[in-house]
Amino acid sequence: MKSYLLVFFGLIASGKSTLAEKFAESENMDYLNTDRVRKELAGIEATQHQSEDLGQGIYSPAFTERTYAAMLARAADGLGRGKGVVLDGSYSRRRDRAAVLACGRQEKAPVRFILCFCSDTEVKRRLEMRARDPLAVSDGRLEIYLKQKESFEPPDELASDQLLQLNTEADPAFLLRQIRQWLGA
Repeated sequence: MKSYLLVFFGLIASGKSTLAEKFAESENMDYLNTDRVRKELAGIEATQHQSEDLGQGIYSPAFTERTYAAMLARAADGLGRGKGVVLDGSYSRRRDRAAVLACGRQEKAPVRFILCFCSDTEVKRRLEMRARDPLAVSDGRLEIYLKQKESFEPPDELASDQLLQLNTEADPAFLLRQIRQWLGA
């Protein structure tokens, strides 16, 4: 497979991390997760939960900017080594997606976005499961999901060949096949 820069994005509990990590592993690509990078930058363990609201603490706009900049620097490094890179995060703002496209142009790597989504009922189920998982990395909670849902900027700036939308309530193996088929791999 080419050295793609793939962005698995969407709202909290949309299934993006599960799918992104499986895809990266199956294709031997670097995998970068915003939750992990954010906590690493903050000097805390990935599984240490922060109960801050959206826009506060390590989720403040400034810290989010720092997180996304670190993600892109690491992506550029991976692409520079000839590795494909998977970015996993909400990428809810057009400007963050534009920065990814600029990184891809600079590194001469094709960029593709995979918007992951599922029903509100499934989001609630996943958040309840995550709350009981001591190894969960994400700090997402229902109230944050609802705020994020209101502020998410639709990816209407992306061309149809740059964007794949996947309902992650389908079988993961089926979804991975769909991604490979879409990429022509």
